[in-house]
Formats: sequence, structure tokens, C-alpha cells
Amino acid sequence: MKSARQVYRVFIVVGNVLTAIGCTGLLLAATGLIPVQSFAIGISSGIRVIGSLAIAGCLLSAIGYGAEEYLEK
Repeated sequence: MKSARQVYRVFIVVGNVLTAIGCTGLLLAATGLIPVQSFAIGISSGIRVIGSLAIAGCLLSAIGYGAEEYLEK
């Protein structure tokens, strides 16, 4: 059980870091400080790629927090 808690805490930390990076990237792109098209992949716009990074971070954090709460009970 202790190793499972460590894995979930890694999910939480990685998720929070990705969310912070994604939100910072969105803010910088919205203000025009970074060029958004440099993040474009295929037919996806750059803003969508940066937003996907923030969403992935939110999902990882939610999984980590949810599992940690479940293990406490």
C-alpha cells in the first residue's frame, strides 16, 4: 500500500506541474509573448496543444487525489 501511495503522489506532483506549465503557456500565448504557431502539430493549432497539456495535468492530478482519498478510507 505504501508504494501505491507514492505512485499516486507522483501523479499529483506531475499533474500539478503540467497544469502550471500549461496555464502559464496559455497566458503567455494569449498576451502574445510566445508564438503559438511554433506549438502547432499537424492540423491542431498551437493553442489547442498547449491547452491539452493543461488538461492532461488536471486529469493526472484528479486521478492522484481521488486514489489517495480512496486509500485513506
